[in-house]
Amino acid sequence: MRGRRAAACVAPLALALAACGAGSGSGSGAEEGGTTTLRVAAAASLTASFEEIATDFEAANEGVEVEFQFAGSSDLATQITNGAELDVFASADEATMDKVADFTAADPTLFATNVLTIVTEPGNPKEITGLKDLESSDLAVVVCAEQVPCGAATQTLTERQGVTLDPASEESKVTDVLTKVTTGEADAGLVYVTDATGARDKVDTVEAEVSDEVVNTYPIAVLDGAPSPDEAQAFVDFVTGPEGRAVLQDKGFGTP
Repeated sequence: MRGRRAAACVAPLALALAACGAGSGSGSGAEEGGTTTLRVAAAASLTASFEEIATDFEAANEGVEVEFQFAGSSDLATQITNGAELDVFASADEATMDKVADFTAADPTLFATNVLTIVTEPGNPKEITGLKDLESSDLAVVVCAEQVPCGAATQTLTERQGVTLDPASEESKVTDVLTKVTTGEADAGLVYVTDATGARDKVDTVEAEVSDEVVNTYPIAVLDGAPSPDEAQAFVDFVTGPEGRAVLQDKGFGTP
């Protein structure tokens, strides 16, 4: 988990936070020295985007420090239902957010979309052309476990194409799938387009047929009992506002 310190206070959050710039944060998330730590649980596929968004958010909101927990959405949902002290949850699909419906302070807001693609080692040495090739016993293929959003999307996609995979491993988050391909532990994997984009020249991409028909939509919500509810809502508004949308689009996410 990683936190940052804010640089300046803007009027919208100043109205929401009576103590902004006054030497103490609001809510039980406030710490000594006037810093409020905002705890955000987010799908692993949001790592690069949310880190950039948090830097901008902190620069606009003095005294607020964002601390992330990135993991598979299903793992984060389990932590929330088990009572983890968190302020915001951003899931990689609506089905996982539905699992914590009783723990959200308001209806979630949809803020991004993502689709799957095939990634291979640079140069695509195995000459993979599509999903059907991934059935080959000569290939080490890695995918997400079915219980996490990228795994559920993989299952839907392969079923639609009549493809049956025998994966070398099933990972709990999409970033682990990507790592196994970039380190040469696997010949190919199914990841989100945004993860492939972020990997740049560490992988080659091969279009997964009809992937545009299997779209994951990302919701975000303030959690019920959030230690810092005002800051949490401000962060959600920032993610879903023009600043957040610009970052997400730059990373390859679509708009709901």
